[in-house]
Amino acid sequence: MMKTVSETVFPELNLLKRGKVRDVYDLDTHLLMIATDRISAFDVVMPDPVPDKGTILTQISLFWFDVMQPLVQNHVIASDVEQYPSVCGPYADVLRGRSMLVKKAQPLPIECIVRGYISGSGWKEYCETGAVCGISLPQGLKESEQLPEPIFTPSTKADLGEHDINIDFDEAARLIGRDPAEKIRDLSLAVYKKGADLADERGIIIADTKFEFGQIDDDIILIDEILTPDSSRFWPKESYRPGGAQKSYDKQFVRDYLNTLDWDKKAPGPALPETVVSKTRQKYLDALTQLTGNSYGL
Repeated sequence: MMKTVSETVFPELNLLKRGKVRDVYDLDTHLLMIATDRISAFDVVMPDPVPDKGTILTQISLFWFDVMQPLVQNHVIASDVEQYPSVCGPYADVLRGRSMLVKKAQPLPIECIVRGYISGSGWKEYCETGAVCGISLPQGLKESEQLPEPIFTPSTKADLGEHDINIDFDEAARLIGRDPAEKIRDLSLAVYKKGADLADERGIIIADTKFEFGQIDDDIILIDEILTPDSSRFWPKESYRPGGAQKSYDKQFVRDYLNTLDWDKKAPGPALPETVVSKTRQKYLDALTQLTGNSYGL
């Protein structure tokens, strides 16, 4: 049965922040992170939520966090509401399936983007300069073509409503220090490669993705979400043809609709037709089922 959660209001809990998709509450020693059904495009939150989207994102992230444990630790403490602090009890029905109790980490102020294929802003930059984030690429690549090797192309982490800006590795190192920058670059590439290989076996191409890392003392861990249709481009392997845009399991479907409108890509976002909402939900659900083999009753 479809449930929609556009925003959480938990009066007894301390709301720390609302992001584009997630509401985060401070529970003193830990954080409570809830994935709502909000959807953003071009860094603007749309007025129409996508039913079950937050649950789908959470279950995909939990799947990947578990898969990546041998490579890198993550922030998850629990995802079963029965294991949450008792103060969360009154909100269990909303929290179930779409939330995580997580460690408090200091987020690193860059987005860790890995590209295995040339698409999106990377394709635009390549067409103009022959490079992406200072990394020179072979001449004559087609749109959506696989790169010889995945590349690490970081960006700044913008405030809500602002746009991230692509930067080169040296700028990332200047922002957070060379040693941490090298570590998150190497971790990002390793996690992407492992995830892309597994997804490929299950009929999904992960064209590119975005990771976030946090620091606890001297340890760097994965935080937020990982290899979801919100943070990645997911393409069906069976229909993949380089040379143009691809069919997708991700919110590119929403972006494509918005690009048909006369909209300046600034808030507020336009209303989404029911057909766009329902097809987007189905694409997210298809990604979950194909990756994990489980639809989680959705």
